[in-house]
Amino acid sequence: MSDPTSQANYEAISTKHISFKWKIDFTDHKIVGSATHDLKVLKDQVSEVIFDTANLEIESVEVAGHSYEVKPHDPVMGSALHISLPSGLQSGSSIQATIKYQTTKDCRALQWLTKEQTQGKSFSYLFSQCQPIYARDMAPVQDSPSVKITYSAEVTSVLPALMSAIRQSPPSDGPAHDGKVIGKDEVTYVYHQPQPIPSYLIAIAAGNVVYRRFPYHVDGKKPNWTTGIWAEPELIEAAYWEFSRDTSRFLEQAESIVVPYRFGVYDLLVLPPSFPYGGMENACLTFLTPTLLAGDRTLVDVIAHELSHSWFGNGVTHANASHFWLNEGWTTWMERLLIQFLHSSADRGFSYIIGYNALQNALEMYTDRPKYQRLVIDFEKGEDPDDAYSEVPYDKGANLILHIERVLGGLDVFLPYVRDYVSTFIGKSITTQQWKEHLYGYYKQHGGDEKIKALNSINWDAWFHGEGLELPVKMEYDSTLAESAYKLAERWDASRSSNVSQLDFKEGDLADFSSTQKVVFLERLQSFEPLPSSHVEHLASLYQVSSTNNAEIRLRFYQFSLADPSSEAAHKYAAQAAEWVTGGDTGMVVGRMKFCRDVFRLLFKVDKDLAVSSFLKTKNAFHPIARKLIEKDLKLSN
Repeated sequence: MSDPTSQANYEAISTKHISFKWKIDFTDHKIVGSATHDLKVLKDQVSEVIFDTANLEIESVEVAGHSYEVKPHDPVMGSALHISLPSGLQSGSSIQATIKYQTTKDCRALQWLTKEQTQGKSFSYLFSQCQPIYARDMAPVQDSPSVKITYSAEVTSVLPALMSAIRQSPPSDGPAHDGKVIGKDEVTYVYHQPQPIPSYLIAIAAGNVVYRRFPYHVDGKKPNWTTGIWAEPELIEAAYWEFSRDTSRFLEQAESIVVPYRFGVYDLLVLPPSFPYGGMENACLTFLTPTLLAGDRTLVDVIAHELSHSWFGNGVTHANASHFWLNEGWTTWMERLLIQFLHSSADRGFSYIIGYNALQNALEMYTDRPKYQRLVIDFEKGEDPDDAYSEVPYDKGANLILHIERVLGGLDVFLPYVRDYVSTFIGKSITTQQWKEHLYGYYKQHGGDEKIKALNSINWDAWFHGEGLELPVKMEYDSTLAESAYKLAERWDASRSSNVSQLDFKEGDLADFSSTQKVVFLERLQSFEPLPSSHVEHLASLYQVSSTNNAEIRLRFYQFSLADPSSEAAHKYAAQAAEWVTGGDTGMVVGRMKFCRDVFRLLFKVDKDLAVSSFLKTKNAFHPIARKLIEKDLKLSN
């Protein structure tokens, strides 16, 4: 099946390598340059190559015997670039095409930040976000995960430039900006990505960033990869401390479960707060939100997730948006397995408990669009895959993999299959049906009738195409780490009829709780009827959850306190939530969509005018992707 989100003819002629030559223009907010495609002909007599583009200004095309046409703009898929080719091309032959172009102000893939929107407040900043279909805004590409390419890049910039590739020059651990004056002198950064990746993993960032390498934890030998962290100078010490202990350990453990890491470099980049995701698994360079800098290493599990994409997503890739769960479901399962191996099975269960609550919220969000409650979504041609973005592919998918693991007999039986799955498909793009056929094929050979019978007991149609608020199977998780949080929440629930002055709760109730246990405590409270406003305000004051710097806890508090839109507490904390998510006087919004979209949706129920006015005042500070989706959440667009 061809990709419903792409207009490219990649089944007839496909890009194998792209060479970029870019210059970053921080004054006019654009990237100017060229993309040279090395193309492989897949069908005899192909007469044209079609690239996906969106919001690009095409200046010229260089290919033998060409003419080109940019088709009318589609609001989701952009403008198809048709380039004619010489006649007589045969399958297996190669041809090269160079497109000179520049990005425009309407580019959805790039966010240009003023110096005031950064930590240092001295230099501008640029970063990209190409998933799911925004690489076409940054370059003419065949923008489908079915097309996997290698690439090289020469990027000229007055600020240090990073890409999702291996740096050739200048060296990462050399002088910042090659010893030149940052913000004034131009330096050309050279990168190469030798592993085939989908276009959504092409990434760029440029700003006043510095680098520190992480230590290894391997005993007796040096790994075949390096790992380290990039951040603005003001954040580098905090970022290094937060992630230096665990990143190498996660990598080493993952290699022992699946196959060796293939990308050579695994670096992290802590971006400014407007970055719309918790993390983005760009090859060689995971982008991270600064909301992970909790100061206690309690949110580093995001690294386990993004790193796991090196095998599930970056390695074995979904063929198109309909099968996105293959990336995220497998990655979430792997993330939680790493947590079990490095911590305990109770920690793994705890992660599933937290994830299940997020899944419930996501499923409820789509009660009016049940199609998006499915794992496998049959997108129409030109349908926006961002409309389906939620926790569903992550947690419904991870629960399916966990269910398969249990049905087959546990990890001892399942892990050999996982290694075979990755080994078989790494470097390829697949559909759900291909994955399922391989699963059955493996266990027919390695388990016989008993394992096939076990697989046949799974209601595949319910998992793939089922709608509603429940999973096809009631899942049980290890709740050991959740019990104390549950008990405290139940005490609060039982206190609702008591006067606040009579309550015997103490500030020390949470003293022995980890931040994730505090999250579960607040989530558990949400499962009960809303508490009286007096109790909500007492809880907020006693536990200081309304002012914590931990964004995960802060979000859960607002979900809890704004649950009853008509209550005094909801109106009191709505104003505080609006100031938090829009950055108040700082100009630095909380751009991570997990937080900002949830808060704006809550505000919309409590005080529609506050929600809309708060957003409109600050909307240009949000990433274009987040801005588009918040506008839909607030009914400002269709």
